[in-house]
Amino acid sequence: MSKSSSFVCQQCGYNSPQWLGRCPNCQAWNSLVETISENRKQKTVNRKQKTGNNKPQALKDISLKESRRIPTGFEELDRVVGGGIVPGSVILLAGDPGIGKSTLLLQVCHKLCGLYVSGEESVEQVKIRAERLGLNGNKMTLLADTDTDNICEQIEQFKPSFVVIDSIQTMETLDLTGMAGAVGQVRESASRFIRCAKEMTIPIIIVGHVTKEGMIAGPKVLEHLVDTVLYLEGERFQLLRLLRVAKNRFGPVDEVGVFEMNDNGMKDVKNPSQLFLGQTTDNSKQLTGSVTVCTMEGTRPILAEIQALVVSSKLTIPRRVASGVDFNRLQLILAVLQKRLGMPLYEYDVYVNVAGGLKINEPAADLAIALAIISSFKNKALSKMLCAVGEIGLLGEIRRVGSLEKRIKEAKRMGYTSVISPQQYSSILEATKNL
Repeated sequence: MSKSSSFVCQQCGYNSPQWLGRCPNCQAWNSLVETISENRKQKTVNRKQKTGNNKPQALKDISLKESRRIPTGFEELDRVVGGGIVPGSVILLAGDPGIGKSTLLLQVCHKLCGLYVSGEESVEQVKIRAERLGLNGNKMTLLADTDTDNICEQIEQFKPSFVVIDSIQTMETLDLTGMAGAVGQVRESASRFIRCAKEMTIPIIIVGHVTKEGMIAGPKVLEHLVDTVLYLEGERFQLLRLLRVAKNRFGPVDEVGVFEMNDNGMKDVKNPSQLFLGQTTDNSKQLTGSVTVCTMEGTRPILAEIQALVVSSKLTIPRRVASGVDFNRLQLILAVLQKRLGMPLYEYDVYVNVAGGLKINEPAADLAIALAIISSFKNKALSKMLCAVGEIGLLGEIRRVGSLEKRIKEAKRMGYTSVISPQQYSSILEATKNL
């Protein structure tokens, strides 16, 4: 096949035989990406070979092939992807360095007896990590390579049941001159792996690096090419790991998987509320500034502890510290408490934290944050069996949130006897008049 590469502007389509920092046609900077090009005659031949007698079909005449999903051995991962991995699908898994991406996929690959392709470690280094996790690897195979074409050949030859590519930023094809990690290399390598997965009906999980802003490194088209995009989140020094789905062609996009990272690798957390409330359900000791909230992670209600500390400040501008909650929401809540309840919080430092390392971004935690701040400010402990759910508006009203009945039911299931919500109170003043 007669192939060559050229540099194409991603903004206007200008074609150049060499890389240019600025497109001469549209004047865009750094928009030229190396792309494989074929001559017109070869393109025509390839198109005829691929399409054949492919013609439009009526929707009612299309028959579906029943495909059985592949269980991964992790209930949380199966929940996130929609009940198991679809054969022939391509999943992109991204996350911060050291968060546990390779650990999770090594365990999955071991359970599915698949092929683990490492572009960052040698096979000896992968084996050391596998032995540390207690994986014998009798049927799992390893391959240390960065050549995309050779990896595809090995997949076609050995036909593994499952493939992990770790990572896409280390892969390259000799058909392009750019180095591994370049936009053209990442896009072309991903395209070849996807083609291999679809033709062989073999599921492939691709590991992707992230930038310092938390976005997947490389071209945005990479996320459009794959079937599913997953993000593994958490703090490196915390045990908790959350697996979120940003895109899923074969399942929901609102599910969240909860894992615990320990010496033996990743472990499913079947009841996340117990992980965050291990110390808060002890009735023998009550502390000020602690309130439980029921937050929704996908379709799953999770109970977490909101902690607040209010101390007098000698600074001109008091400190406002938010860990696990949105800083702007904290500022809004403090303004409402000052205006509607007359609390002089402008003279105090305010610290708010979510115990256990969980991050809560939804406004349903507003009421719990407000009650924790009031409890710390008045130095009055609230009941350990109290749970608060509700959004606070600028007028001091408590607004209804989604899945409220589901949250209340989960709180009562966990033994909480009192639930403060918009069902009982309409304003923050009414909810706190007895505090």
